[in-house]
Amino acid sequence: MTERKPPGVEFESFVDKQIRDAERRGEFRELAGFGKPLADDTAPYDALWWVKGKLHREGLTVLPPSLALRKEAEDAAAKAAAAATEQQVRRILTEINEKIGEALRRPPEGPPAKLRPFDVEAEVAAWREARA
Repeated sequence: MTERKPPGVEFESFVDKQIRDAERRGEFRELAGFGKPLADDTAPYDALWWVKGKLHREGLTVLPPSLALRKEAEDAAAKAAAAATEQQVRRILTEINEKIGEALRRPPEGPPAKLRPFDVEAEVAAWREARA
């Protein structure tokens, strides 16, 4: 807790002293972003900069459902290729195939998804071949 400004001391010098003392104690080293470069200040002003930053930090996207499904299918293919077992490959591809099948029955909002279900057996065969 900071102390109150004593009477007769200039406000600016009091604040400067508080900052210097905190620096000596290393309190600024605990702050998020310490030692990282500042954001680019030459970029044009964006009124929603904090919203975009929050979405980025939380790992969220604002994509139409059809594009989000495309991205999810790409991620599933990458996860399947990196899976440790054949069972994992089958589980990953079966889960995304269910979502793709639902999107084909009831198309989501946004641009066309242009997706087809994965051929699980062909993907498993490719996975085996990559491991050989």
